[in-house]
Amino acid sequence: MTIAISDLMRESGVKFGTSGARGLVTSMTDRVCHAYTTGFLQYLRTTGALGSGRVEVAVGGDLRPSTGRIMAAVCQAVEDFGGRPLDGGRVPSPALAAYAFARRIPSIMVTGSHIPDDRNGIKFNQPDGELLKSDEPGMTGQVVTLPPDRFAPDGSLIPGRPPDATTLASEVNAFYLARYFQAFPGRPLEGLRVGVYQHSAVGRDVIAQALRGLGAQVSELGRSEIFVPVDTEAIREEDVEAARRWASGHEYDALVSADGDSDRPLVSDEHGEWLRGDVAGILCAGFLRANSVVTPVSSNTAVEKCGWFAEVRRTRIGSPFVVAEMLRAAASGATRVVGYEANGGFLVHSDLELEGGTCLPALPTRDALIVILAVLLSARLRRVSISQLTALLPPRFTASGRLESFAVERSQRILRLLAGPDVDPAAALHSAFASVTGSTVSGIDRTDGLRVTWHNGEILHLRPSGNAPEFRCYTEAASAPRAESLCAASLKILPSLSL
Repeated sequence: MTIAISDLMRESGVKFGTSGARGLVTSMTDRVCHAYTTGFLQYLRTTGALGSGRVEVAVGGDLRPSTGRIMAAVCQAVEDFGGRPLDGGRVPSPALAAYAFARRIPSIMVTGSHIPDDRNGIKFNQPDGELLKSDEPGMTGQVVTLPPDRFAPDGSLIPGRPPDATTLASEVNAFYLARYFQAFPGRPLEGLRVGVYQHSAVGRDVIAQALRGLGAQVSELGRSEIFVPVDTEAIREEDVEAARRWASGHEYDALVSADGDSDRPLVSDEHGEWLRGDVAGILCAGFLRANSVVTPVSSNTAVEKCGWFAEVRRTRIGSPFVVAEMLRAAASGATRVVGYEANGGFLVHSDLELEGGTCLPALPTRDALIVILAVLLSARLRRVSISQLTALLPPRFTASGRLESFAVERSQRILRLLAGPDVDPAAALHSAFASVTGSTVSGIDRTDGLRVTWHNGEILHLRPSGNAPEFRCYTEAASAPRAESLCAASLKILPSLSL
């Protein structure tokens, strides 16, 4: 059977967002996942990214229930393509990517990241980095031929001989840990007490291993065998309360965690207050002495206001956009190039020489562990608590929230009502949000969604999610309570605008 990937996207509803393909588990049939994997490998062959001979492809996944089935379909597709699947098992996304980049082979991570487990996704990496947005047309334009008699009428694989996959989970994790043990030798975290909120993060044990290996005293907290959709950008109230409870009952220097596939971090201060990802990103970039920092338009403006960096480049939201801009920064002559997202995921484009003469190798994909370690090490080096460390930054505070199960079409309709081609956006925005902002419009940025700066310095950013039926709201203000209240009040107003 021959089918175009673009047709299969329309047929299945499994579409490409800012981090690969995602969709409902019921829509991500074995047939769909097999075809997408084949299209990815065909595309790499057309670009010359695959060498001659039998190609190896590293495959990993998170801990959600559907992941094992999808990994099996992906491995089968790799073998049917004539390749050799390397089964990395259930490992963090950055661990799989680091392992594959070092070997110059493609990698495929089955994960829905932070979204609920009725959905899943597949993230594709080229041998030298993430699949960029500019690569998507080439991949979605592929026409693939599926093996005859491979699938049942419902799209599931017909049971047969499993693919000849080499299992490498322990090797992948060991390679990832060695990256940090070599960059930060000895026991630089000796004496720190750290609680690891494990929930269902695939990297929960690796994070604990890394911290213990660097000398920290670790307590494992909140482990769950049921998938928990922890979103580091829109932290659940129960996770806020749990962190405060754990911190009040113990003398932790910090609490740390990560999302489902462990490429986005959570770091709290000694009081159990979770740091915003874009604050942790600034602290990490500062610790690594970056001279060029790339971050999406939604990130905290303290990155410019702190004056720590020679240049800051702003992009659309999504790691592919950050990666593309990091490439441009390096091409323009920047030598210590990093990037981060508002969700905390941190990307290292350059090999970075560290104090003491060690090296942190480049890892141009989202990583949670480097942020966790950098924040802890930075506080230790300055002999301050994490709350005192964050106080070194300008007083700019962000908040974010989302309207869930909110159709993209409805979100787009709201954006047109507020700033469409036939609308006076300043007047429309003031009319809609005057009750919560108490100010008038100073500027509008359409880099990604609609980002409004008010004359009082506050920011409201509205954006439909690129990979789920959600309407995202980001706010920034001079205090944390004000940013939170602005976000909450704006989210209450938005649904009424599309009635």
